[in-house]
Amino acid sequence: MKLAVRILLTTLTVMVLTTGVAFAGSPHFVGACTKTQDGNTLTVHCKEAGLGNEAQVNVTISATALCINNGGKHPRAVNKASVSSTTNQPVQNGKADYTVTLTASFQPDCSPPMTVQFTDVTVTDNTNGISTDP
Repeated sequence: MKLAVRILLTTLTVMVLTTGVAFAGSPHFVGACTKTQDGNTLTVHCKEAGLGNEAQVNVTISATALCINNGGKHPRAVNKASVSSTTNQPVQNGKADYTVTLTASFQPDCSPPMTVQFTDVTVTDNTNGISTDP
């Protein structure tokens, strides 16, 4: 009888420990995030996997926006803006596939022939503490 109880307890212990490992995630970005720009708007698309049983991830996209003249120069420090967007994204089957948009605004406006250039773009999964530079 004692042997049967001992086997049962050992089996249950192994099952509990194995189940915990199976549900644990190993968060990572899948490939490189892509970024596209349309005027003063930057759109970043990312995929993450290994998210375990999370219902959602909290994601921040941050960048520096520069107003560049037609000579390719950044003429004034005032034509520089830090922009960011934070959002919660759903997770399905341990994966998240999301698109986040940033819009830069300047005072004075960055109007043609000046153009907006985004630098130092960073994607951060705040929930899991991982980041990437697309």
